Amino acid sequence: MQITVNEELKAYIDPLTPDEHAALERSLLAEGCRDALVLWGDVLVDGHNRYGICQKHGLPFQTVQNTRFQSMADVHLWMIDQDLGRRSVSDFQRGVLALRKREILAERRALTIAATAKGDDATLVEPYPAPQSSAAPEPNPFKSRADIAKLARLSSSQVVQIEKIQKQAAPELVAAVKAGTISLNAAAAVASLPAEEQKSAALGGKDELKQAAKRVRDVHRKTPPDTQPSGESDSTDAAPT
Repeated sequence: MQITVNEELKAYIDPLTPDEHAALERSLLAEGCRDALVLWGDVLVDGHNRYGICQKHGLPFQTVQNTRFQSMADVHLWMIDQDLGRRSVSDFQRGVLALRKREILAERRALTIAATAKGDDATLVEPYPAPQSSAAPEPNPFKSRADIAKLARLSSSQVVQIEKIQKQAAPELVAAVKAGTISLNAAAAVASLPAEEQKSAALGGKDELKQAAKRVRDVHRKTPPDTQPSGESDSTDAAPT
């Protein structure tokens, strides 16, 4: 059958590391592809790595259709939930996924409310239509940052740190967090620095990142709380609106 690889979907979830990919390849060669690839029509939703390895080595595989998807947003939400349930996903990745889920649901809910106010749900177009074209807005599962933390199995302060990293961290610092070279707490501190300093510290490796985080913390310890820049405190527990 025809299988279409959507590059946006393929890149939606962080790729496997080279070691993880090599381990998966060894497993498939030894045991075959035991889990079915998930499709939406002819679009591959889950199993991109397995599909690529099976194609490379001519290994047989099974497919299964998910008939509940009605939009690309449904696909994204399903992919997020699948990844949140995997043990190999890091704290940072789980936080990013939970925040991404909040954004999708908030956008879809806002569009549903707007369409209901106009008395016309036809304005709900891809990628955020409400399930089954319902005119009623979906309940908001993320009323506070604590709700996001619960979904991601993190503390509220860790969610704050991840939000800060997403907003302020240079790509090199984000890569270091994903690689486990630096902790969330330390990365959030380093993210306060100018982008070039973040990049230099990240390229310098683990010890350089530790020193950069220490410098930031030392400055904050010497700065009275009421003069710290807004958003620096980890105590905030209300999710952004």
